[in-house]
Amino acid sequence: MADFPQAWIAQLLLVAEVAFAMLLGGIIGFERELADKPAGFRTHMLVAGASALLVGMGDALVARFAEETGHELIQADPFRIIGAVVSGVSFLGAGTIFRAGGHQIEGLTTAASLLISASIGVAVGSAQWITAIGATLLTLGVLRALMHVETAITARKKPGARPRTG
Repeated sequence: MADFPQAWIAQLLLVAEVAFAMLLGGIIGFERELADKPAGFRTHMLVAGASALLVGMGDALVARFAEETGHELIQADPFRIIGAVVSGVSFLGAGTIFRAGGHQIEGLTTAASLLISASIGVAVGSAQWITAIGATLLTLGVLRALMHVETAITARKKPGARPRTG
């Protein structure tokens, strides 16, 4: 059995990782909230935090059972946990997508932002903190900066819009 204080420290570190993932997910969720999208601040925080928790718990369980039964008896496949996270988030993402009328589909970007928030949570849970921060910044760039590019392109496609000369 693990040393009592050591087990507590490991659990507190996992809670800290979950909090960090929630912070990063919250940054993305805040942007979605500002854009008045169906999944916002709290949802993105919870998705990122749950992802980090699941990955961290997977690591903790493997370590625990390896210690109790012997390393040669434990085979871990971290990709299964990641696959489960993706499946769960896909279910949530599907709930944000709807047909707005005609051929107009709404919520795809929000569904994608939930997936990237989950991926950021997986990165944090895998101790890839720089990757998680970088992915958060890249996501903000896509959501905020490219929104202006998309708006300009959409305006040019509208009937009656004159092409810009320049």
